Amino acid sequence: MGKVKIKKKEVWIDMTPMSDVMVLLLTFFMLTSTFVKNEPVKVNTPGSVSEIKVPEKNALEILVNKDGKVFMSMDNQAQMLDVLSGMTSLYGVSLNGAQQKKFQKDPMWGVPMEKLAQYLSLDESQMAETIKTQGIPTDSVDGKKSEFQNWVEQARTVNEDIKLCIKADEGTPYKVVKKVMSELQDMSENRYFLVTQYKKQED
Repeated sequence: MGKVKIKKKEVWIDMTPMSDVMVLLLTFFMLTSTFVKNEPVKVNTPGSVSEIKVPEKNALEILVNKDGKVFMSMDNQAQMLDVLSGMTSLYGVSLNGAQQKKFQKDPMWGVPMEKLAQYLSLDESQMAETIKTQGIPTDSVDGKKSEFQNWVEQARTVNEDIKLCIKADEGTPYKVVKKVMSELQDMSENRYFLVTQYKKQED
């Protein structure tokens, strides 16, 4: 007796729902993710048990590395140019359009005002290496405000609601961080966030 051949039917799976889910997931992650700036100066923050979240927007970050050098960054690039304009007017520094664009694109700034034009004339790779050896001066001259205080003041002038965040390396000497805090206190800036890594409290 001959075998009965059963016709094989092709299985067709509709992939449209899966594509829709993938697009929705991709859109969700793009809208909810926050991009970390590529900071030229790396800082390992100390651990703490505080669960207070540091603001991610509308913030002026003050970074202090383990060598005691001070750097700054802002999340709002449009406001950065206004802050720069105030500082260049205050110190009589002239910058061309290309230099201003470089400053706006730079994830962090931290060179003395007298060297700013020269720094912004370098290419991006040289800028990333040069900034590591610089830092914003925190010493006042002839009783006037320090460059650090003037940067903070200009940022506050541009955005009066800006939040100050101090991010110091765990190896930074306490006296250096205390000096930064004292500089802020002298300006009546007594409210700021200290950026740390969350560490669970041990039993």
